[in-house]
Amino acid sequence: MSLTQDKKKRYRSIGHNLNPVVIVSENGLTANVIDAIEQALFDHELIKVKVNVGDREDKKAIIEEIIKQTKCTLVQSIGKMILILKENPKAKEKLSNIKRPF
Repeated sequence: MSLTQDKKKRYRSIGHNLNPVVIVSENGLTANVIDAIEQALFDHELIKVKVNVGDREDKKAIIEEIIKQTKCTLVQSIGKMILILKENPKAKEKLSNIKRPF
């Protein structure tokens, strides 16, 4: 899914105040990490993930694998933080970072 510039701007402004809900360490992507990302995306729709690996190429490969396995959209990547989105029409308003007012 491609995002318009207006939507990206809106999601980045929401994501600015979010803390990372999942941290990917040097161990890389395991099934448990992918499951945690998918659950967080299901509940919150828009989340931050910290990719805490040293090598830039490894980080890029891990980000691409997260996007591929979870079928989400990369909104923004700055340093070790990525902001990803997967819209869920059944998301609860109290949990969704997109639907709840800030």
